[in-house]
Amino acid sequence: MKNWIAGAVALTATAAGAQAADEVTLQLKWVTQAQFAGYYVAESKGFYDEADLDVTIKAGGPDIAPEQVIAAGGADVITTWMAAGLAARERGVPLVNIAQPFKTGGLQVNCLKAAGIESTDDFPGHTMGVWFYGNEYPFYAWMAKLGIETDGADENGVTVIKQAFSADPLINGQADCISTMTYNEYGQILDAGITEEELVTFNYLEEGVGMLEDGLYVLEEDLEDPAFKDKMVRFVAASMEGWKYAEANPDEAAEIVLEYDETGAQTLEHQQYMMGEVAKLTAGTDGALDPADYEQTVATLLSAVSPENPAITKEPEGAWTHEITDEALN
Repeated sequence: MKNWIAGAVALTATAAGAQAADEVTLQLKWVTQAQFAGYYVAESKGFYDEADLDVTIKAGGPDIAPEQVIAAGGADVITTWMAAGLAARERGVPLVNIAQPFKTGGLQVNCLKAAGIESTDDFPGHTMGVWFYGNEYPFYAWMAKLGIETDGADENGVTVIKQAFSADPLINGQADCISTMTYNEYGQILDAGITEEELVTFNYLEEGVGMLEDGLYVLEEDLEDPAFKDKMVRFVAASMEGWKYAEANPDEAAEIVLEYDETGAQTLEHQQYMMGEVAKLTAGTDGALDPADYEQTVATLLSAVSPENPAITKEPEGAWTHEITDEALN
């Protein structure tokens, strides 16, 4: 396997000498799970140590917004979705995407066929579960594209409920459609006894409103510091080695994730399922952001600017850079 960190380590080996490893704090978008396997693998397998880094990985949760954490100085780098990152940037938190481990998105909507839904034309009159905390932007962009109102279930609109990060609203009959990730809640629905034949699935990418998901973001001002940039070069290189190892060894990666789960809420079976699906999203990229994917995200958000979709109102400037990945991955 290609050694992603060799070049980055070489850049700093002389300067590092016998000094203590450089500290990096990573704030995750959500709880400890295989969605973030690459970082846990990099820590567990010693890839960060080899890069002379002392990395602290902070799990997220329902009350944690990574954009607020980094703005308050609680992290050096965060994982978040591009829509949320761009929204934060427009609102005064100058986030910059420095790497994009997820090439493909896993966001989708699952509906019960029994509710009378076979196509997007059937959405009006139904209740839809939507994640918020920055995850709502793709949904509102999609509804705007479809011309569907979101202020109540009638012949022209839907009722939106704030969905917790689970599949419970669909399973318990509180919603006809819910937000799911291919690697998580979709599996929860199947585990609850609802079969694929009873569901209709709408994938955001296939619907033409796909947006970049888990990327790595830092504050623009920090990139002005050569020492910080050097740390991020090594961090991205080691993290991508972790991701590629996880892709190649999904079962081991799932076990590593469990070792870092302090809640005890995760199961090996579900993490193995999740890792298998996440590997499909990270495959085919070395971590460098594809400008075309960025442009699609921006175009989708700008095509649906409205009070219900306040992600961005103008073309962003300086929202991403190849400066880190050009050094880390070559």
